[in-house]
Amino acid sequence: MSILVTGSSGHLGEALVRSLRARGERVTGLDVLPSPYTTVVGSVADRDCIARCMEGVDTVLHAATLHKPHVATHSAQAFVDTNVNGTLALLEAAVAAGVRAFVFTSTTSAFGHALRPPPDRPAAWVTEELRPVPRNIYGVTKTAAEDLCDLVHRQHGLPCVVLRTSRFFPEEDDDAAIRQDFPQDNVRANELLFRRVDLEDVVAAHLCAIERAPAIGFDRFIVSATTPFRPEDASDLRNDAPAVLRRRVPAYEAIYRERGWRMFQGIDRVYDNARAREHLGWRPLYDFERLLARLQEGRDPWSPLTQAVGSKGYHVETFGEGPYPLG
Repeated sequence: MSILVTGSSGHLGEALVRSLRARGERVTGLDVLPSPYTTVVGSVADRDCIARCMEGVDTVLHAATLHKPHVATHSAQAFVDTNVNGTLALLEAAVAAGVRAFVFTSTTSAFGHALRPPPDRPAAWVTEELRPVPRNIYGVTKTAAEDLCDLVHRQHGLPCVVLRTSRFFPEEDDDAAIRQDFPQDNVRANELLFRRVDLEDVVAAHLCAIERAPAIGFDRFIVSATTPFRPEDASDLRNDAPAVLRRRVPAYEAIYRERGWRMFQGIDRVYDNARAREHLGWRPLYDFERLLARLQEGRDPWSPLTQAVGSKGYHVETFGEGPYPLG
């Protein structure tokens, strides 16, 4: 295969390029920032640049985006230019080039307000059937880009798979209360139960999507770690998540106690990855129980790929309060 990876200097883009190169694939990396994983420095909104990058390409992995942390530093127009116009430019160039598979990296943040039920309601059990209610320009532009993928598939037959990924970055949480009350490693472990996924598993989902895209045509999938929770836990999770976790994964308590860790008292949403596993043939490896086992063995609980890519931040400049403007 000859593959174009956009956003190749970012967390996921680098991980994709690393993994594809290791498989012996021909990869062109495109990003506005130079890096060892970027072949062409340029913007996805630059149609001339895109046309040159698309020559000889049969697969596109579109990971370039302005992210949620950019909401505080970039204009709404910048989000439209990159996330919407850039996606449209790539889709149209892919059609012209006869690309066999287009995989768009979206986000579970697209669900927005639908992820935050009123306090007296159960936790949201999040499947692909949940209707997005974007809460900021990031969510608006990502859902618009998803719809462009759908439209171009219907109009031109371009196979497009949308992957709504949950958190895979190692940077600090953007909630000041959580940063104050929980160690960062504790937060990431907790999130693996309901709203996080290991970077290696995200890459694996993209590789599955490449293979399945021609048969699928168009679809959207949630990419998050496999949760031990079940839909019938939703009410109890909202107010007493530790009690639910003791039922589902009783071994967690002693391991957490050894480290001085705590589970969040309440959880407001759980991402369900069942459709991605069924339809993509995706087999995520890094779930909560594996994390506990690796901690007991004295090993780093995260994948070698996660460790290799590390923390990047989202801005060229630095901020006194953290890797990006934090709340």
